[in-house]
Amino acid sequence: MKVVPAPLTAIIHTLPDGLQQHLFRVRDVALGLAARFSVDTAKVELAALGHDLYRAMPPQEMLALARQWGLEVHPVEERVPILLHGPLAAERLRRECGVSDGEVLQAVWWHSTGCAGMGPVALVVFLADKLDPHKLEGVAHGRPLAALAQESLERAVVEYLSAEVTSLVERGSLLHPASVEARNDLLMRLNSGA
Repeated sequence: MKVVPAPLTAIIHTLPDGLQQHLFRVRDVALGLAARFSVDTAKVELAALGHDLYRAMPPQEMLALARQWGLEVHPVEERVPILLHGPLAAERLRRECGVSDGEVLQAVWWHSTGCAGMGPVALVVFLADKLDPHKLEGVAHGRPLAALAQESLERAVVEYLSAEVTSLVERGSLLHPASVEARNDLLMRLNSGA
């Protein structure tokens, strides 16, 4: 079985060089985490390579495309359309690349905000995106987050979301409720020992 569908490879080659390199770095980080925690590497690779297919699209075009495709747009996403790049990428993987795996689509859709009920593939891709070595430069909590990710995917995602929520609140920015739901869900899982 070929892991990366040919249409996805073709789409990746149309993206700006810097974005292509980001996808490959995220894939590499994700595969390392997947191996560490025994997560399906084929699903992780597919989700990692597909997560940012729309990251270079202007935000207002993202909003228009989401509406054209009939995607549900949260009011926060209307105000901060960049948050739609994950849902759009998931939808494109489904439409053009034949991806139907729920774990892969969840990982791509929610890689920016997180969501309640994140599975192992989603946790790996969420973290790998944040742990891209180029993103870690200049991020105060980056190195401790990378170390924590080697111990627990759930704890690392909670740590990242806690810092991100605090930062958004301090700046007076809108906060997507999915991030709060993801954090709460993971805290409850960790506290119940699940």
